[in-house]
Amino acid sequence: MPALRPVGHEERLSLVEHLDELRSRIILSIMAFVVAFGLCYWQSDRVLDIVNRPLEHAHRVDCEDRKKADDALERSGCFDQAVGRYLVSAAVASDRAAQALQGLAGADGVSADAKAQADGAVRALRASTQQAARAAALTPKAQTGRQPVTLGVTEPFLTTVTVSAYAALLLALPFILWQAYAFVLPAFTERERRTALPLMMLVPVLFIAGVLFGYFLALPRAVNFLQNYNDSAFDILVQARDYYRFCTILLVAMGVVFQIPIGVLAIVRLRIMTTRQLRAYRGYALILFAVVAAVVTPTPDPFTMLIALAPLVVLYEISILLARVFEPKDDSRRWAFLSDDDDDDEHGAGYGADDLD
Repeated sequence: MPALRPVGHEERLSLVEHLDELRSRIILSIMAFVVAFGLCYWQSDRVLDIVNRPLEHAHRVDCEDRKKADDALERSGCFDQAVGRYLVSAAVASDRAAQALQGLAGADGVSADAKAQADGAVRALRASTQQAARAAALTPKAQTGRQPVTLGVTEPFLTTVTVSAYAALLLALPFILWQAYAFVLPAFTERERRTALPLMMLVPVLFIAGVLFGYFLALPRAVNFLQNYNDSAFDILVQARDYYRFCTILLVAMGVVFQIPIGVLAIVRLRIMTTRQLRAYRGYALILFAVVAAVVTPTPDPFTMLIALAPLVVLYEISILLARVFEPKDDSRRWAFLSDDDDDDEHGAGYGADDLD
């Protein structure tokens, strides 16, 4: 049985054939995940670099501005950079002093003893210049942020594998969702398929959009706020395992939150609510979204909360517009009375919720 092609609604399969199909789709999903994992593990350096960027940017400071270097480790980094700049200038000064002293030693009227002492001083200055240049080359580059630290013997390997697995799951998610959809598709009628197919196609798209939104907007601000909060009282070191867990939870939460259109369309298609009621309850939805944004974003500043709140409101409004297209047109009289409260109030002859029961 070809596992890539969904079974038709009219086909009749035995229990064994259903289990065989399920096994085939699980195997294909695992194979897709393994291929994606191999790719992500091969490029694990780039994957880790992408995930580490918010943390590196959070610890980049302007060493000329002392108010921004409150963390003891940040001040230590600024000190290293200052020493590096001093070594560069010292190397240049020693080289120029050696050249000047060598020129004076070669002038007329200088005794042999003075020339010997001058030659020794020139050699010492040349050696000092070389040592200063070597030390300056080892100075950390300016504006270089810190990376997460590992504490256990196996933590570097296990953390790399875990992050690669998360990235592989994200890459393989569209194919895995397609396999899940293809397995349950035979239970749908042709009309139900027309409704379910757009919803299933939107799930991975919205999830990836939420992850990208979280990575480029929510995560950098959250990491920057949390890492620089009262940093003058701590030597801030971030364990790799905790940092990647935090990033994963935040990005997954943003991906799930971006599934609002799916929930709204499902509510409308199941005739739980109508688009008119969704518009009427817009204020309650805004309060709910504000609570969700406050929970998803772990920072108390209002700007980060507004960044997370704005796409939720936009998605809700877009969902209402899409729901009007997919809203059932053959509503029963009971549903019409339940959803058309305005008409009931206008004519004074509508049924209440208790009357419908």
